[in-house]
Amino acid sequence: MNTLAAIRSAWRALTANALRSVLTMLGIIIGVAAVITMIAIGAGATQRVQDQMRALGSNIILVTPGSVTSGGVRLGAQAGQGLSEDDATAIALEIPEVQVAAPSSRSSGQIVGGGSNWATQIFGTTNDYLIARDWPIASGRGFEAAEVQGSAKVALIGQTVARELFGDADPIDQVIRVRTVPVTVVGLLDRKGQNSFGQDQDDVVMLPISTFRNRIQGGGGGRLKRIGAISVKVADGQNMSNAEQGIKDLLRQRMRVQPGADDPFTVRNLTEILQAQEASSRIMTLLLSAVAGVSLVVGGIGIMNIMLVSVTERTREIGLRMAVGARGKDILAQFLIEAVTLSLIGGAIGVVLGALATWATAQFAGWQVSMTLNSIGLAAGFSALVGIFFGFYPARRASRLLPIQALRHE
Repeated sequence: MNTLAAIRSAWRALTANALRSVLTMLGIIIGVAAVITMIAIGAGATQRVQDQMRALGSNIILVTPGSVTSGGVRLGAQAGQGLSEDDATAIALEIPEVQVAAPSSRSSGQIVGGGSNWATQIFGTTNDYLIARDWPIASGRGFEAAEVQGSAKVALIGQTVARELFGDADPIDQVIRVRTVPVTVVGLLDRKGQNSFGQDQDDVVMLPISTFRNRIQGGGGGRLKRIGAISVKVADGQNMSNAEQGIKDLLRQRMRVQPGADDPFTVRNLTEILQAQEASSRIMTLLLSAVAGVSLVVGGIGIMNIMLVSVTERTREIGLRMAVGARGKDILAQFLIEAVTLSLIGGAIGVVLGALATWATAQFAGWQVSMTLNSIGLAAGFSALVGIFFGFYPARRASRLLPIQALRHE
């Protein structure tokens, strides 16, 4: 019996008991659909974390004023000495692993421009902040050194602010009013998207930090030029842990913190936090896929059971085929093809259902998903292997029947 004849014979056997074949395929269908959906959800979660890492920038350490302890009572961040622009300068100059250290302060307020107004974040910083965050300028320019030193009335704006104030018009050289201060837009920031907290990073107006301190805060930074945070970018190839420890030691020295006392600041390695989230997403994807894969194994067991029943029911047919010249390998091929056909048809239906489930998850649950050809190929290939693995024993049992005994079977 050639392969084509074996396929035709297997197809006739399957269609003769269509309902039983469908029920047999059900485990494979559910398993393949579950595997594809779980992989798509997990890959989407991993992709979201990776997008957040790209939006954050690489090798980022964030230094913020931290709470202190006095008499066993934890005081707020404002009770500590705070951070200053000089601290940022010292970190950039004295820590060899550091590429840039950008001081920053933030507030919020109403801005007016282009006949519209908008409430947004007001951010005071330097050009080093854009380097730390890997944030390019889409059009225009950054701050000049004289503008940062001289409290110049200039600003960089994000894509959301540009859209809300000016629509499709070019915002460069337009004058906007930040609270009560008129400033000229000199640069439009590239699109950044949402951060890990779901906040729109493009909804921002950036001013030179001296402008923010002297004109927005009204000199609230004081003689020490207090700031809200320092964004530190560690140079590529440098050890993040060494940089983090160096920053802590330097700031404790500058703030004259006594040995054993709490740090009056907080140093956070944001890249490590997001990498941990990414690793967690991948582990969860593997666990979910493993659970979904159990359905495929259950489906394979179902195929084996049905094929054993089929061998018993068709014992006389097998004996008749052997009596007229069919060889054992022909019987083996026929039953093995039946098992693989069940798996492949079930896998194809499962792929369609998995794609629909993935689409529904994205549309109605609002989750980020990512279905790839690799996941489809993996699920379909595994379903075929299940058919071969669990179909081999019944097929081998059928091929080893003795013709005389098979013909006498009632």
